[in-house]
Amino acid sequence: MTAAGNPAVATSAGRPLAGGRRLSLDWLGAVPFLAYVGLFLLLPSAIVGFGAFFNADSTFTLENFGHLSRSYVVRATIDTTVISAVTALAGAALGALLAYAIVTGSPNGLLRRLVVSASGVLAQFGGVTLAFAFIASIGPAGFVYLFAQAHGLDYYAHGIWLFERSGLGLVYLYFQIPLMVLVFLPALDGIKPQWREATESLGGNTWHYWRHIAGPILFPSFLGAALLLFANAFSAYATAQALINQGQPMLSQQIAGALSSEVGAVEPGFAKAIAIEMIVIVTLVTVLYSLLQRRTSRWL
Repeated sequence: MTAAGNPAVATSAGRPLAGGRRLSLDWLGAVPFLAYVGLFLLLPSAIVGFGAFFNADSTFTLENFGHLSRSYVVRATIDTTVISAVTALAGAALGALLAYAIVTGSPNGLLRRLVVSASGVLAQFGGVTLAFAFIASIGPAGFVYLFAQAHGLDYYAHGIWLFERSGLGLVYLYFQIPLMVLVFLPALDGIKPQWREATESLGGNTWHYWRHIAGPILFPSFLGAALLLFANAFSAYATAQALINQGQPMLSQQIAGALSSEVGAVEPGFAKAIAIEMIVIVTLVTVLYSLLQRRTSRWL
């Protein structure tokens, strides 16, 4: 008993704490992560958001956001959204099929380990290196191009489609499909074999199983993974810049153009306004992805 008549609460060392509560130190393990997020994510975002309201003369203005209605910026927004959506849906569909083929095999088999390891590498293989690999293979001087030209494939030989939006979409699929395998494979692993056995015991077939059980359970995870692929393609820059450096069809290229204009019209505030537009879109997609993943976790 204390002098006031209240019972004392002792710590593991035998010392009482005021109020009867012990200070937890579990949060100390998250300090490095929080510092990393604050330094490389929150701080740059705050700098960009603050700078979007100032022009080159450090004068407060809202004109930077008004310039987002420029025709080429609107066109870049549409092109970026379309390319990201098409590659996300195509990559999600092909990646889901590949992930399902992996799940049907042995969970500890060599093929699964090889595919998962390769997907982890290829999902991070992008930028200028990936663009150069495609240019060296199917570009104007690549061996596939020369083979097609030698065999009279005029459409391929005369159409430099690799340096257009269709070619950019093909290159994006190179890292979109492996990424889909990585993010969708855990959802497929969560499907229990007993569910299919129960369907068959009740007289159902494969269509009933996928239509009423596996499909509804996997659909939120599939849609969430597709949104993640959309955000991945929407924020890409180096690959698009290496392939298409004229016209700047992607929003990330418009940021680079506003920061380093060849005609001297450098607009850092306008570049940050475009960056804010991209941050808002990616944030909305990420929030939707988190909500879908939360819903999926209730079943898996």
